[in-house]
Amino acid sequence: MPDVATDSFVSHRNLLFTIAYEMLGSAADAEDVLQETWLRWAGVEHGAVGNHRAYLVRIVTRQSLGRLRALSRRKESYVGSWLPEPLLTAPDVAEDVELADSVSMAMMLVLETLTPTERAVFVLREVFDLDYDEIAAAVGKNPAAVRQIAHRARSHVAARRPREVVTQAETRDALAAFQRATRTGDLQALLDLLAPDVVFLGDGGGVKQAVPRPVVGASKVARMLLGGLARVTGWSMEPAQVNGYPALVVEFAGELDAVIALRIDNGLISGLYAVRNPEKLSHMGHETVLSR
Repeated sequence: MPDVATDSFVSHRNLLFTIAYEMLGSAADAEDVLQETWLRWAGVEHGAVGNHRAYLVRIVTRQSLGRLRALSRRKESYVGSWLPEPLLTAPDVAEDVELADSVSMAMMLVLETLTPTERAVFVLREVFDLDYDEIAAAVGKNPAAVRQIAHRARSHVAARRPREVVTQAETRDALAAFQRATRTGDLQALLDLLAPDVVFLGDGGGVKQAVPRPVVGASKVARMLLGGLARVTGWSMEPAQVNGYPALVVEFAGELDAVIALRIDNGLISGLYAVRNPEKLSHMGHETVLSR
């Protein structure tokens, strides 16, 4: 294959991975999609392709849509709550506020509530700023239909996303206070941090113990957390940059056990998302580069 084809794929690889990950919420599936995209790209007559980036985006979007439908069937039989796969992200992701917001755990969960086509259109338009003609070619719809889908997806997301973009500093402060309260077992301090209707989701995938269904309410969540941590020894909780925002990495006896991400609304923690499924923690050992 001509080097220009390889060079084009490599130069756009981070972009393609980011699109696939935002559509799928799974780094492992996103990597598979990239392999499929490469195989299809390898069979293209590259000299006849005017815009390599647009063509590659079209391939990765179509592959992601197919994978997303299969993933939806897998989620139906998943044990307990399904959470997106956390990524240890490079510092430059946090500097791009829109990109960081789009891959935050809170936003990824909102994207889960869209249909596959709505998710593709929303991601390509709102995050990557593609024009409607490009998106139409990628999802197999006409531009007018894509505009309607984009409007519907925006309204859906606006009603469910965090009410405001929370700064990195606000998230770090909330995490530090959460760390102190859990380390000292201070129930009142923890209650002061949690929104009255806070939701805790735990993803163990049937492999690690996790709450089987969402726990709702400040008192229930606080008592569950402090009660659970009081029963074990040798645990530590340290900050890390995950999905573009500060999060907490929990270790037991020196081994990675969980990643906890937050959603913050009106200065209070409204969502706690704990991923314990070992299959979803493989990307926490190295930084993942995301780009637009």
